[in-house]
Amino acid sequence: MAPTKADLEAARNATIEDVLGPGLDVLFCGINPSLYSAATGHHFARPGNRFWPALHLSGLVPRRLAPSEQQLLPAYGLGITNIVARATARAYELAPEELRVGGERLARLVAEVRPRVLAIAGVSAYRVAFARPAARIGPQEDAIGGTALWVLPNPSGLNAHWRLEDIAAEMARLRPPRS
Repeated sequence: MAPTKADLEAARNATIEDVLGPGLDVLFCGINPSLYSAATGHHFARPGNRFWPALHLSGLVPRRLAPSEQQLLPAYGLGITNIVARATARAYELAPEELRVGGERLARLVAEVRPRVLAIAGVSAYRVAFARPAARIGPQEDAIGGTALWVLPNPSGLNAHWRLEDIAAEMARLRPPRS
């Protein structure tokens, strides 16, 4: 059942647990949870968000997972976190300082978890959080905590100039080589 308007308002500033596990190939990082995600407790849960369909189309998981199945991700070598933990209706509600502090927290988490790749979904937030104003989608020259860094398009349905197929293609580039 979809959250009610009251559920969404009650989720303002709430947080969602990270999805982590040992030996992650890719740690996906959103900007921050939507109110819908915070109300459900699932990352990228808002209807219209293209994260889960793109993840499947990329080949990183064998079938399309629902947000409620996020706990299955570590078995595929995948995890999820956010730059800023608190939920808002829109990412633009976050102050630049909040993004910078979130970037510092993310660097500490990455140093602890040590995924093979950190994939940040949202170039604008990455630019602010890590003071990289010229950053573009794709692999970055910088590493965070010794971890390779990749910036992906934001999968939000509000990011209309990126098609689902293009987001999936960027995600597919994260796939570890087959042995």
